[in-house]
Amino acid sequence: MLNLLSEISFKTARSGGKGGQNVNKVETMVEGFFHVTDSKILKNYQKKRVLVVLANRINKEGFLHVKSDATRSQLQNKEDVIVKIHVLISNALIKRKTRKPTTPTEASKLRRLETKKKKSLLKKDRTRIRGNRDTSSEL
Repeated sequence: MLNLLSEISFKTARSGGKGGQNVNKVETMVEGFFHVTDSKILKNYQKKRVLVVLANRINKEGFLHVKSDATRSQLQNKEDVIVKIHVLISNALIKRKTRKPTTPTEASKLRRLETKKKKSLLKKDRTRIRGNRDTSSEL
């Protein structure tokens, strides 16, 4: 387990939304900043991987920015930010298996064609039968 706590800087602010006096007076929202390229914990290849995978969450200065204002407690929100950053970095470092493309089997091709034929016939049966309109009046 990575010890990211020493490399995360925190900033507090007032939370928005409902909450009355608590929201208006107490700074409960916590923002956490983790500088990926200056990290002493991560190795160079890990930094590169994190920068690629989490590119949409990292700003121009190279900070991974996470915020939490879920609870009324600043301490709980701070712990929430730590957990979020840890989860993001841990998931970014997991190497995913590459998908090996496969070819469909002969039996699956035949099944697909059969279902297409059945569907086609079903839709064909829904169409109107074109014929002479005068035949119904003769009855």
